[in-house]
Amino acid sequence: METTVVCRGVSKIYRQDTVAVPALTDIDLEIPKLDFVCLSGPSGSGKSTLLNLIGGLDAPTAGEIEVDGQRVDKMEKGALADLRLRKIGFVFQAYNLIPVLTARENVEFVMQLQGVGAEERTRKARKILKEVGIEELENRRPGELSGGQQQRVAVARAIVSEPSLVLADEPTANLDSKTAENLMQLLRHMNREHGVTFVFSTHDKLVMEFSRRLITLRDGRIVDDVRRD
Repeated sequence: METTVVCRGVSKIYRQDTVAVPALTDIDLEIPKLDFVCLSGPSGSGKSTLLNLIGGLDAPTAGEIEVDGQRVDKMEKGALADLRLRKIGFVFQAYNLIPVLTARENVEFVMQLQGVGAEERTRKARKILKEVGIEELENRRPGELSGGQQQRVAVARAIVSEPSLVLADEPTANLDSKTAENLMQLLRHMNREHGVTFVFSTHDKLVMEFSRRLITLRDGRIVDDVRRD
């Protein structure tokens, strides 16, 4: 089966003054194309660190990471930025929306960097904002949106260009249960119908229930890996 993500012997150590703090230790992991995976575990277990390493936002201390057959850990900054632009969508817990842009402009931003024409960008942005249920808010800036509305804009931005991989850190944070369920149904639709691989980091049991594979981390190690499909 074709794999989207491969981790081999991945470790990450942070330095606090002269103290070495291990965040991940010897992670071996394969995520096949079309997988819908949840990384779970207590705070400090390493799940967000693993997401950041897979996305090339941080570099491992040791080991190898491949995304779509390319060695992320060996890439130069320019090539890594291009990989993230073309192949990976991100949903951050802090949203990371651009304050001076409207909701629609935030969704269009990645497509603009990709060179998509203005008319096509607007069409796609409006379509995805409708799918996440906030099409009427397209002209509001982030400061005029609730936390839940900002999260939906962030999700729309991540999936609008249909990347091969979406990495989502607490995607249902600040959403009520009904909105969270609708969002997970949308992401599962994107997974099944558009071929997007999803990896979530979460404490939310709803996300875990929707996921077809549950990987549990504790103290920087994988302690359980259960497939449910």
